[in-house]
Amino acid sequence: MAVPKRKMSRSNTRSRRSQWKTTAVATQPCPQCHSPKLPHTACSVCGQYNGRQVIAV
Repeated sequence: MAVPKRKMSRSNTRSRRSQWKTTAVATQPCPQCHSPKLPHTACSVCGQYNGRQVIAV
């Protein structure tokens, strides 16, 4: 198993970790109430999914 010979410096560690990025959550408007919602989930505002009521709001 590969083991590092020397301790990696803080600047090298931080510059490597600088490439870790998050992506923005993809939302789309609800066709019923036009509020932003996650795709393939029921709308938390109006409770509709795929044209029918699935959550009692």
